Amino acid sequence: MKYYSLNKQAPNVSFKEAVVKGIAPDRGLYFPESITPLPTSFFENIENLTKHEIAFTAIKQFTGDELPDPVLKEILEDVLDFDFPLVEIEDQVASLELFHGPTMAFKDVGARFMAKCLGYFSQKTTNDVTVLVATSGDTGGAVANGFLGVNGVKVVILYPSGKVSDIQEKQLTTLGQNITALEVDGTFDDCQHMVKTAFLDQELTAAMQLTSANSINVARWLPQLFYFMFAYKQAKSKGKEIVFSVPSGNFGNICAGIMAQRLGMPCKQFVAATNINDIVPNFMKTGTYSPKPSQATISNAMDVGDPSNFIRIRHLFQDNFDALSNNLSSYSFTDKETKEAMLKIYRDFNYVADPHGAVGYLGLKKYQENHPNTYGIFLETAHPVKFLDVVEDTITKKISLPKQIAILMDKKKKSIRISEYAELKTFLLDK
Repeated sequence: MKYYSLNKQAPNVSFKEAVVKGIAPDRGLYFPESITPLPTSFFENIENLTKHEIAFTAIKQFTGDELPDPVLKEILEDVLDFDFPLVEIEDQVASLELFHGPTMAFKDVGARFMAKCLGYFSQKTTNDVTVLVATSGDTGGAVANGFLGVNGVKVVILYPSGKVSDIQEKQLTTLGQNITALEVDGTFDDCQHMVKTAFLDQELTAAMQLTSANSINVARWLPQLFYFMFAYKQAKSKGKEIVFSVPSGNFGNICAGIMAQRLGMPCKQFVAATNINDIVPNFMKTGTYSPKPSQATISNAMDVGDPSNFIRIRHLFQDNFDALSNNLSSYSFTDKETKEAMLKIYRDFNYVADPHGAVGYLGLKKYQENHPNTYGIFLETAHPVKFLDVVEDTITKKISLPKQIAILMDKKKKSIRISEYAELKTFLLDK
């Protein structure tokens, strides 16, 4: 399998090169040269397959010969060592819980898969790889956990000061070892811009091997298609058309879901539910893509003003707006609406949703107003405890800390403050 840049101004590369480079030299995102649908029998018999068998069959074509079958199977055994339950909330509405991993966020799957791949590839080289990643919340913790102690890999995480939750900050600033956190005076978009600038800085790239662990990296992005298939396996018996509503920030997660659909997974519609950072909902109304500075919300992982992966979604539909509109709906919601949904879900169904899951729920209910005979699945992307203050204030109930979180609370935060790209560059060259 070869990967090409969506900007079409860079050479095609192997899966390994796409993972190690992260982003193409022309600043384009890498994309697989082909997507071969799986046999119809795979989905007809999916109930009889384990999650590891589903994942191996789904991802194999994208890793090609770069990961021998025994290596790929071992990686998947390690990555998928927790559950992905589909919890029915109300009639024809279920939550796909993606927070049962080590950092209690959906990004555990992609971050751990990429870490295992990079760890395997780095065995064959003497050069260290520096993983450079911007986070709006959960990416940092998942990447830090996934790469902790991986030989030959150094991790540098940029996060916006004061714009991640306390628990999210603890998860990315307390690990030490090969993990360094840079606290940026700015927004997530500022962090993401610094990361992209670093990849184009020839002085930097000549001095070190940089790669990204954001969802722009194919090894972070593609494995997210697994849990859409896991959800389909659990919902198939309902006998209804399935709709996925995905709380969306950088749009890697929902793009992976559409990839699962391209592999043959039956799905009627995807709903991209956003907070007031409504670039894609506006695009779906007007056909004009107009990025703008991000605004801070209680669903901070979605505070993205120029979502990187939306270009991959447009490419999947060959930039045909009508074809995209037939497959993707998108709605935005305010913090007030998000809190009202969290309270409703708790009072009516005794279910505690985090702010991102609540936005997904709202998007699903909005779509089902005109499509009532569908089975709707919204993605609960993070454990509510990661947004402890807003959840407890909204539902007026105390949430107990899971053990993964409790052990962090007494650890000391260690971060380096920066405010501009020159400081990032100096830090990297001095590392």
